Amino acid sequence: MRAPISIVIPTLNAQAGLPQCLAALTEGLHEGLIRELIVTDGGSGDATRTVAEAAGAVIVTGAASRGGQLRRGVEAARGEWLLVIHADTVLAPGWTRAVHAALDRGGARAFRLRFDAKGPWPMLVAGWANLRTRAFGLPYGDQGLLLPMADYAAAGGYPDIPLMEDVALVRALGRVRVLDAVAVTSAERYRRQGWLRRGARNLLTLARYLAGADPERLAQGYRR
Repeated sequence: MRAPISIVIPTLNAQAGLPQCLAALTEGLHEGLIRELIVTDGGSGDATRTVAEAAGAVIVTGAASRGGQLRRGVEAARGEWLLVIHADTVLAPGWTRAVHAALDRGGARAFRLRFDAKGPWPMLVAGWANLRTRAFGLPYGDQGLLLPMADYAAAGGYPDIPLMEDVALVRALGRVRVLDAVAVTSAERYRRQGWLRRGARNLLTLARYLAGADPERLAQGYRR
């Protein structure tokens, strides 16, 4: 019997965080969950592809656009399930127990978010993300996303947009539940920009997208 899950990781100059991300996936290999690892790269100029190749990943390349990268990566996947995670996210030990249970139940699920930082602000921002997921079924990509390939196809897949591709997909999927497992994501951008400023910016970007703003224009402002 083949392992059920295709792992898809979008990358762009991700050599710093990718080794830790990949190391955490070893648990899934030992449990017979992972069929293949697909790294979909947007033109990295660092050692990202070297790291991915050393891990035995299938590498897909194309233009740098999170939605487009993910769409290409999933097109190369052959598993019955997808697990999409970011290169700066590390699944906490024990994640396979929750995934095994989810495979039996079906449906799309996201991990509980935690940052690799301590203090009230990381707890507050992660708490809001987890509440948003439970109350509205609206996780972001840094929480990881586990779903059946059939559900992904029925929802139309990731749109080829540079920002909010994760929100677009989960809205098309419908209800996304929370796994009893943790995804630890990098707090680097929050440290650099400030927790309050970054959090408010993310919330405003989401509100503008839900109100119908063009993702291309949102991405330009987000990068600035």
